[in-house]
Amino acid sequence: MKTVDCRGLSCPEPIVQTKRAIGKEKELTILVDNVAAKENVSRLGNALGFNVTVKEDGSDWSILFKK
Repeated sequence: MKTVDCRGLSCPEPIVQTKRAIGKEKELTILVDNVAAKENVSRLGNALGFNVTVKEDGSDWSILFKK
């Protein structure tokens, strides 16, 4: 499973990084550290047909995309 670390990036960069990383991946984890990125990346995963699971870890979030 591929992991994309988008912590410290402001939108739209987490979306851009996530789109680049998806490729043919069936599972992908995206790490973000702000609410806007969490919401936007989650919305992108849903729009692309992934099951999206968000886990909070302190001030960071781990977003799992799974086909």
